[in-house]
Amino acid sequence: MEIDAITQQASEDFSRARGRAILSQIQNFLNTDRDRLLSFNDVKDILKPKNEVYMGNQTVPIKQVAGSEGRYHDFNKYFLPKREHMRYRWQRVDEAHIRDIILPPILLYEIGGVYFVRDGNHRVSVAKMQNVEFIDAEVISLSTEINLKPSMTTEELRDALIAYEKNIFYSETKFGELTKFWDLNFSSPGRYDVIYNHILVHKYYLNEGKEEELPFSDALSSWYTNVFSPVISIIREQWLLANFPGRTEADLYVWIIKHWDFLKKKYGKYSLSKAAGDFSKKYGQDKGRFFRILSIFINKIFHAGRKV
Repeated sequence: MEIDAITQQASEDFSRARGRAILSQIQNFLNTDRDRLLSFNDVKDILKPKNEVYMGNQTVPIKQVAGSEGRYHDFNKYFLPKREHMRYRWQRVDEAHIRDIILPPILLYEIGGVYFVRDGNHRVSVAKMQNVEFIDAEVISLSTEINLKPSMTTEELRDALIAYEKNIFYSETKFGELTKFWDLNFSSPGRYDVIYNHILVHKYYLNEGKEEELPFSDALSSWYTNVFSPVISIIREQWLLANFPGRTEADLYVWIIKHWDFLKKKYGKYSLSKAAGDFSKKYGQDKGRFFRILSIFINKIFHAGRKV
């Protein structure tokens, strides 16, 4: 190809890439998370890896590149360019690809089996557009026990971490076997550690004044019967979950216990049922208020129609 032809080809390649990005945005307009490129910093905040290891230069499968450290707003889930102003730089990289010019390795982070771009986002975008299978990269690996998939959304990643934490909690505490309750579910990571600490505090109070230390299993069963279950009963009796869309009974348990402790410190003796109601009133979404406003609005329309 001559230079002008190569430039023309790169321009057409970018236009096709932009067209695909626009089509993907339209297809996923009801669920924009499906079209959003993962942010490496968001993933780090969720997984909280403990250390980094320099892995040196590697040949990395392009299909395993799942996100970006700093340019996740500029590309969609498939590393297609989202903005027209990216054309010039994208085309220069594509022209190098067409001419078989070897570029320096890109810089990647690896975590959970997938990769995030530190530097080289346009080269990844062009490589994916041109169906390149592998790319040379300098890699830093971050440790996590969660296996990731390139297609994961941020929400799916969070759900995978919660499922992992639940499995560890149930396995190490024998929670399911002891309580026959398998639905201790949360909407955010890190809450199973809170539950574990609640059980330890309960165990501490049960052990006060006793010569022999109470086994953890006995403390867990006691906590479940005398602390957790009464709160869950109140949540169900007062229909509190309806005021917290997307949350779980276990979420509310954690929040209500914390709120109850705050109220007792502030006012002294305070009932658990009243604390639960107070928490819902202050922080929940009042569905009754919505329907009351809707009813007033409908009545106004009805009466206005009658006057006409």
